[in-house]
Amino acid sequence: MDSIKIAPSILSADFARIGEAVALMERCGADEIHFDVMDGNFVPPITFGAAMARDIRKYTGLPLDVHLMVADPAEQAGQFAAVGVDYITIHYEATVHAHRVLAAIRAAGIKAGIALNPATPAETLLDVLADVDRVLVMTVNPGYGGQAFIPSMARKIARLSAMRARAGASFEIEVDGGMNVETARLVAEAGARVIVAGSAVFGAEDPARAIGELRGVLP
Repeated sequence: MDSIKIAPSILSADFARIGEAVALMERCGADEIHFDVMDGNFVPPITFGAAMARDIRKYTGLPLDVHLMVADPAEQAGQFAAVGVDYITIHYEATVHAHRVLAAIRAAGIKAGIALNPATPAETLLDVLADVDRVLVMTVNPGYGGQAFIPSMARKIARLSAMRARAGASFEIEVDGGMNVETARLVAEAGARVIVAGSAVFGAEDPARAIGELRGVLP
């Protein structure tokens, strides 16, 4: 069985000490660093842009996983690709040209992902499954950290896993929202292998232990 990857979300870090927070996550055993990029349009808050990802490279060699919660993913994807991130995930709901944007991300040498809001069915992705390296299932409504996990999302993950098998595809299933040991176990058993964790890691007294417990949800 594939191992679990843990991607701490810097949305839950102290924004005045992002570099230190990222370096700490690497020392504590994180697999990736997750960037929740918000534009104040697709979702209400505004977070940070490509300059942040560029500067984070001074503090970590971990893969940078960029989640674009923006109304113009094509423009922002180009900016993040230019600073050399590793993954760029766009929202299905944010563009009518998902295939075009995913192809542009891959053409730039970046791994491409597509995200689904809780109300968007897994089946909407059927025709782009061959074009993505990841599918990100939002297990809360996007925009704010600290929300409670939506239980029905475990069934969506299971459907995606079955769709992947039928299509002979190889994309990873990533989850974001309300993750703790209990909910991480639910989504991992359904087929998820990349766990985005915010407050569960940054709010822990021992982040290394928290990461280890999340990674250990499957035997």
